[in-house]
Amino acid sequence: MRLEVHVHADIPILEGVSKRQLEQAFAPLLEYLDADGLPDVKSLEPDEPGIRYDEKDLLLYLCWTGEIGRSFHGALEATLENLGPYCYEAVEVDVTTYLENGEQESKLLFVGPTAQAIHEAQRRCMVEDVAAILGRQFDKAAVSQVSALVNELFDRDWKEKASQQKKPERAFETYTRPSRKNLH
Repeated sequence: MRLEVHVHADIPILEGVSKRQLEQAFAPLLEYLDADGLPDVKSLEPDEPGIRYDEKDLLLYLCWTGEIGRSFHGALEATLENLGPYCYEAVEVDVTTYLENGEQESKLLFVGPTAQAIHEAQRRCMVEDVAAILGRQFDKAAVSQVSALVNELFDRDWKEKASQQKKPERAFETYTRPSRKNLH
């Protein structure tokens, strides 16, 4: 069964990272897509750039739609894990899978240089999401109270992870959130 997926992210890259290093990090995904290099990854949507690295701005743009099979997510996760050490900061990678029944599933992956950077990016996204939802109904003071509680939960979560014998080392993490449209 083949599905369609859209992957979207703007990933800041460390200065001094070469295109060759990025292509090596992307090896699992390039192999899955049977592409020789990043420029060969073409989107099904003609207005999407696919995967493009802007050396001047040090940004890796992912805006790609394609048909996928079952092993796509493993290839993408391996790629993001490889890419983590080359990231300037942690950011979200939005993955939307379009199902045969017309529904869609959204998954948010995070890629970054360290587990703590990813944790902070997750915190930032969660606070933004909660504030946006609550802001429709409640005033800023009430939203600030809940945001403070979310921050406390993230602080507690990080302390628990840090106290565990095996510290978090992954260069990416994932969680599911309600679908958001990417407006290009």
